[in-house]
Amino acid sequence: MDYKNLTAPCGRDCFNCYFYLASKDVKYKSALAAKLGLEPDKVACPGCRNIKGDCQVLRNYGFSGNCKIYRCVTEKKVEFCSDCTDFPCDLLHPLAHGAERFPHNLKVYNLCMIRKMGLENWAIHQAKPSFDRYYNDKLDTCL
Repeated sequence: MDYKNLTAPCGRDCFNCYFYLASKDVKYKSALAAKLGLEPDKVACPGCRNIKGDCQVLRNYGFSGNCKIYRCVTEKKVEFCSDCTDFPCDLLHPLAHGAERFPHNLKVYNLCMIRKMGLENWAIHQAKPSFDRYYNDKLDTCL
């Protein structure tokens, strides 16, 4: 797997993302669309770098779809936000409201782990457990 291509510059692990998985499996796409109350063509994403930050998923939530983080990383000519001298910056500021849709705190954690472990090692050993913990663990299991 091309982990660099399937890890967004912000640290989002596209290869674990529900929207990326929907682009690979028609039955999964239909189930996800039904769960979210969206049309199936609105829940599939081939990965941030493959669409150059022009994100249909953001459009589903009322945003323009043009990812500011992708544009910033491209302008600064770095691969990941964590490669930038301004990291972390306000573009990655955590949001309490909508955190399930805009997981900035998970992105920052991922970027730190990529820096610490290396991209491939993080992708193979850390990305999926972190993704699952963020989206599936309940608070009482962490206490």
